[in-house]
Amino acid sequence: MWDRIYSENSLRDWGISLLIIIGALLVNKLISILYKNVIRRITKKSATRLDDIFFNALEKPVFMGIILLAFWIATSRLQIEKEILDVIKKSYDALVVLNITWFFARFAGALVEEDTSESNAKAKKRRRRFTIDAKLYPVLKRTVLIIVWFIGIVSALHNVGVKVTTLLGTLGIGGIAFALAAQDTIKNIFGGFTILTDKPFRIGDTVKIDAIEGDVVDIGLRSTRILNYDKRLLTIPNFKVMDSFITNISSEYGRRIVMELGLTFNTSFDKMQEAMQILNDMPNRIPEIYAKDLVVSFTNFAESALTITFIYFISKPANIFETRSKVNLEILRSFNLAGLTFAFPTRTIYMEQAPI
Repeated sequence: MWDRIYSENSLRDWGISLLIIIGALLVNKLISILYKNVIRRITKKSATRLDDIFFNALEKPVFMGIILLAFWIATSRLQIEKEILDVIKKSYDALVVLNITWFFARFAGALVEEDTSESNAKAKKRRRRFTIDAKLYPVLKRTVLIIVWFIGIVSALHNVGVKVTTLLGTLGIGGIAFALAAQDTIKNIFGGFTILTDKPFRIGDTVKIDAIEGDVVDIGLRSTRILNYDKRLLTIPNFKVMDSFITNISSEYGRRIVMELGLTFNTSFDKMQEAMQILNDMPNRIPEIYAKDLVVSFTNFAESALTITFIYFISKPANIFETRSKVNLEILRSFNLAGLTFAFPTRTIYMEQAPI
């Protein structure tokens, strides 16, 4: 029975080839047990995570490599037509290259993921400090995987006899056409990378981009979303964001307020000094404004008033409109108590009567 011929091979030869493949499966099972009970325990005791990442990435490609090797041994010992054997050999060569590529892709992807792992205390601390940076890791991982698989697939095609230079030339022409068709998307992606790396603002910051002002609620690769003061969500393409004048309001020392107070021309020297003293004392009366960088100056004899310029900074935690209202009310109250009169536009006309 074992000597019966089926497709130019005896039943014994077919059985041995099948046993080789089954043996490869058993070897994989033994390696899996060895990995879980021995290798994993050893790598956990090491001070670095690199060996854990390496063996985790290597495990499944090793299983696949053993299966491929067993399949090649099992088929090469059989009597197979040359044309079919050539196809099997080319397929084997391509699959070996792709299996090696699979390992490098798993290893590179795991390295990127390790940097954002919750078990990594340094990564957690870094994410607390730079919340936007976490958005880069999925993009970085995808980019690395694309590069690794591109190199692996091109190498596999070269092994099976495909002319890679011709293929790359065709891909280059197609890539140019694709880039021209998707140039706005590409500009947005590069703009997103620039925002995420340069960090002109972060999620939660209040910014002004040209005439748009509001809070940043999301930064994506294609667009940035801002919630304006009317509670409307505005979506701005990233390339327009990077071409605009950006003011990060949240990064300011404090909100700078400039006021010009006009007193009547009959204000005496002593009263003018008293008015300036009231303004200089304003940080003691309104705790929400900084005493530092306060400016009080008698700046001008204007057409209708004696002008005092008052510049102050509102602290960042304080409500800007509420604090401005407090300051204005305190100035009004104090000036009224001091008998200081605010000027309004007036003009005195002198008329000379012509002699009769």
